[in-house]
Amino acid sequence: MSSVDVIVPCYNYAHYLRECVESVLGQSHSNVRVLIIDDASPDDTADVATDIAAADARVAVISHKRNKGHIATYNEGIEWASADYMLILSADDYLLAGALARAAELLDAHDDVGFTFGRVIERDDEGLETFVDAPIRGFDRLGHRIMRGSEFIATNKANCIVATCAAVVRTEMQKRVGGYRPELPHAGDFEMWLRFAAHGSVGFVNARQGVYRRHRTNMSWSYYANGLWGDLQQRRRAIDCFVESCRDVLPDAEGQREKLLRALSIVMVGHASDAFNKGDMDTSARLSELALATYPHIDQTPQWFRLTIKKRIGRRAWSALRPAVAALRGERLDRR
Repeated sequence: MSSVDVIVPCYNYAHYLRECVESVLGQSHSNVRVLIIDDASPDDTADVATDIAAADARVAVISHKRNKGHIATYNEGIEWASADYMLILSADDYLLAGALARAAELLDAHDDVGFTFGRVIERDDEGLETFVDAPIRGFDRLGHRIMRGSEFIATNKANCIVATCAAVVRTEMQKRVGGYRPELPHAGDFEMWLRFAAHGSVGFVNARQGVYRRHRTNMSWSYYANGLWGDLQQRRRAIDCFVESCRDVLPDAEGQREKLLRALSIVMVGHASDAFNKGDMDTSARLSELALATYPHIDQTPQWFRLTIKKRIGRRAWSALRPAVAALRGERLDRR
């Protein structure tokens, strides 16, 4: 049976840690090891981790004396991994039953696949669950979808469609493509999956693989709560890092960069449109400028044209017209 190493980075998530690790140890795929890395948590993470490890020989613990941050912690786990496959599972997330067996089955059957991912459930502080689906269609009889790397990149575009809690990677390829980039603390996953896709095929498991918790203590929450500006800039930098590092294996590297930047610019225009709808003209203007700087030909797209029309109509007139336009399009008012 193929083996799986699961790295569980933990900072101040002691109250989630046991459920996370038990979701791994209880998997039907039994050839599993777990490494908990406590990144100098101020809570009782170290004690909880020690108790878990004492009860199961498959669990090991590393405790940092000082906080190193999530990127360094992830990369430490990557260096430790030696199994056929590996997964980085944040301590506040957990796996669903059968997740590792489904991922390992796909990887066992397709040597060209560098990583697999699947559908997830998003759970908030109140326990409300939302099914999150990736835009993948066309599955084989086993419920799998194998995509060429170029197809995954085209599907992913400028958004990260992979939830890390559902991503099981081939360890050999992970070590070959390298770890997470320190300069991309909030777009590292986005860049990592593009990098994998440049080196091999991507497998999708048509099943719920994990649960991602969204709460106010998420490491990403405070970042995104401060606005999208930094996120969009990080994604722009991630695209450049991806193209430069994978230039030797990417067919038409500059063409790929242009497609990704165009997709990202369209995302920026969408947020500029949202800001306009909310009456935040300064943010709308800044995001429009960022979109143009990212992809100068964005002004030739339908998205830019629609935003331009709205600006010419004016905020007050658009507010009056918007319900009718939304009704004609069959859209809800919270959409662009």
